[in-house]
This record gives sequence, C-alpha cells and structure tokens, in this order.
Amino acid sequence: MRREKELLARVRAAKGSARAADDLVRDYLPFIKSETAKFMGRSPREGTDDELGIAMFAFHEAVLAYDRGRGAFLPLAALSIRNRLVDFRRRERRHEGVDSLDEPRGGAGDDGRALVDDLACERDEIGESEGRSASRREIVAFARQLEGLGIGLADVAENCPKQARTLEACGRALAFARGDQSLLDRVAQTGKLPLAELARGSGVERKTLERHRRYLVALLVAYTNGYEIIRGHLCRMPGRSGGEAR
Repeated sequence: MRREKELLARVRAAKGSARAADDLVRDYLPFIKSETAKFMGRSPREGTDDELGIAMFAFHEAVLAYDRGRGAFLPLAALSIRNRLVDFRRRERRHEGVDSLDEPRGGAGDDGRALVDDLACERDEIGESEGRSASRREIVAFARQLEGLGIGLADVAENCPKQARTLEACGRALAFARGDQSLLDRVAQTGKLPLAELARGSGVERKTLERHRRYLVALLVAYTNGYEIIRGHLCRMPGRSGGEAR
C-alpha cells in the first residue's frame, strides 16, 4: 500500500514536470521491459527493437492520462503498453515483402540465427550505447517542448484523427505547412496553428483543422525539430478507418 501511494505521488508530480516524468520512465524501465517481453515472447533488445521505444512512449502517455479514479496505475500502464504494441504489430504486418529481422534467415547453411543477430554483431560500441538511450531522450525532449507550448502527450493522443478521411485531410494540411518554413517556425515557437492560412493553402475545412489542432501542432513541432521516432509514432496513431471526417 505504501509503495502504491509513493508511485501515485510520483505520477502526479510527473504530470507537471518533464524531469519528473523522465525519472519515472527511467526508474520503471524494468517494468516497461517486462511488459514488452510479455508481448514479444522474449526480452526486448535496447537500441534494436522498436517495441521498447513504443512501450516507453505508451508508459509516458499513461502517466499523463492517469486519473486516480481509474484504479491502480501500473495495470493501466500495462494495458496502454499492450494496446500500443498491438497497433504497432498490426501496422508492421501491412508491409508486404519486408522480411522480419527476428525471423531465421533460412537457406543453405542456415544456423537458425536471425538477421538481427548478425546485424547486432556488426554494431560498434558507441553506436550500441547511443541506440539504447535514443528513444527515451527523444520522448523526454519532445514532451518537454510540447509542455512549453501548453500541450501534453495525452492531449495529442486524444486529439488524433480517428477516421481515415480525417487523417488524409490532416495529411494535406501538414504537407502544405511543411513547404513553408516560416509557418513551421511560427508554430514551433508559439504553439499556435494558423488556421486560416492552412485552410486556404491546403483546401481542408477550417473546422477539421480546429478539431485536431493539438495533433497538428505536435506533428509540425516533430517535423521542425527532427524527432524521427516520435514523428513515426504520431503518424500511425489513428487506428480506425472509413466513415465521415470528424
């Protein structure tokens, strides 16, 4: 009971402090790895398996979205991690003709080793060390920058498009914005979305842009500052398809 109270106090502190959130993710990395291992059927390899970075992001999302009325925190975090990993696995299966690095190579002389095992052997020590911490550093830096703009990761998750047509419309707005560096800089500095300018330039209805403002701001910040891991995650967050734009 005492440990649970201490954890809840840390979760509350992490909601208002990127540094506290970073510390919490670091201290609960064994838990995050354990939940990832349950999903993968093996221990995740730091710096190699995308699943671990996604699980860390999901844990951070759970911290920001947590409400004490929903019960204990860790079961909620475990569910958040699993849901994100399930989404990731479904997306990966859509890519045809791409061999899994975790599958045995096959062919003559096959020793049962996966491609990832051979690739890991070729990585130098500096690269391995950098890879292990890249996901966590990027998540923390991105969360801190959004925090400065008054946006939380949980806000972004809740605000992302849920329909394919809406996602496509937001994509057109993003494509237009990315072609205007001054617009990108303004969004990154102020956190304000130039709705009229985006609607006029992209042909997307202003009300659609208004509904998904926080999602669009987060993606534009990610594009402006080179958050590659975050950008890929945000672009794939919507899980449903079809229906009217919302």
